[in-house]
Amino acid sequence: MDPPGEKSEQEPPEEPVAPAPMLRLREPLPDVVDTDAGLRETSAAVAAGTGPVAIDAERASGYRYSSRAYLIQLRREGSGTHLVDPIGLSTLAPLQEVLDGTEWIVHAATQDLPCLAEVGLVPTTLFDTELAGRLLGYPRVGLATLVETLLGQRLAKEHSAVDWSTRPLPRPWLEYAALDVEVLAELRELLGSELAESGKDDWARQEFEWVRGFEPVPRVDPWRRTSGVHRVRGRRALGAVRALWETRDEIARERDVTPGRILPDSAIVAAATAMPGDRRSLLRTQGFHGRGAARYAARWVEVLREVAEMPEEELPTRSPRGDGPPVPRAWAEKDPVAARRLTLARDAVSALSGELAVPAENLLTPDHLRRLLWAPPATRDPEALAAAADRQLERYGARPWQRELTVPLLVEAIITADEAPPDDSDPA
Repeated sequence: MDPPGEKSEQEPPEEPVAPAPMLRLREPLPDVVDTDAGLRETSAAVAAGTGPVAIDAERASGYRYSSRAYLIQLRREGSGTHLVDPIGLSTLAPLQEVLDGTEWIVHAATQDLPCLAEVGLVPTTLFDTELAGRLLGYPRVGLATLVETLLGQRLAKEHSAVDWSTRPLPRPWLEYAALDVEVLAELRELLGSELAESGKDDWARQEFEWVRGFEPVPRVDPWRRTSGVHRVRGRRALGAVRALWETRDEIARERDVTPGRILPDSAIVAAATAMPGDRRSLLRTQGFHGRGAARYAARWVEVLREVAEMPEEELPTRSPRGDGPPVPRAWAEKDPVAARRLTLARDAVSALSGELAVPAENLLTPDHLRRLLWAPPATRDPEALAAAADRQLERYGARPWQRELTVPLLVEAIITADEAPPDDSDPA
């Protein structure tokens, strides 16, 4: 209660913060280009523009097996925005000819470059706004977040997971797609200036050049990533997971449908655990469901029977043989010195990450770090070790700026770990 004659001072209520305005198209939505004649006109219009070209692609992830581009968006100063449907075109060579030698502005280039290369579009130089944001230490680097943070506008993302193989494409989807390239040039200017001011522009150039040549690495034993496979017991059940996964993948590729729409992972695990021997038992297996459960039941039963008769030596083991180091949690038991190296190096790289405001995984790819520390060069002469470690990381694909910053830390970790008392085993 307030003392007599005195009135409590209350803080005035905070004014609600108005949301940032929605990003809108500056010009009317262009028609979709889906003929060779239209592409030639578009290519001429892009050629008449100036400066870099913002480019994006939409795939039908979650719907189609392939990762092909179903829509390509381009925007260039003086040319405006263009929407290209590559599906019905005989070639995109006229567009590639125009883009040759021109900087591309992309967001998350590793996602779009493979599908663009598939239709003959390959950059000679690029600027990746997502990667620039990472190097600058932005905590969230999605396109919508960067647009709101740097430009003060909101970018709608409600159509990000739609089926872009749909024809005709609805107008709201096309507006969403066009907005993805609307402000990439402005983002590039702001992020480029920040990179230069922070002294990270050369790092960015090296990263962009590496991204330009990026090619996805095929996974070894991709079936091992089946969700729930850790619950499967025994080599024969693992063999059933492998056989069902590979059969599902073959069907999905033939139909160009994402595999999960044929048969979910949970159904594969359920069938592999139960190992039913006939169609009726299979379809009664608890957890076995999906659009292709009954439709392809004969094929599922066939592969399960093949696995049931397979010799033990042909069945997969729980832990696959690999050319890389073991998982970090096993290092302390397998090689305590290597475990100490890993702990020291991780701590040092983490500290440098905070100092430079660059994510640790961008300072050095975690796989490169683990490979070097599990099997480092034999020498312990600091200079010779540094030179050998630099060459080893270069072979793995580490860029010069990464090696310059991290090799001294890794050399110190290797030497310090060797000098630690034999009974000192830090957990990795």
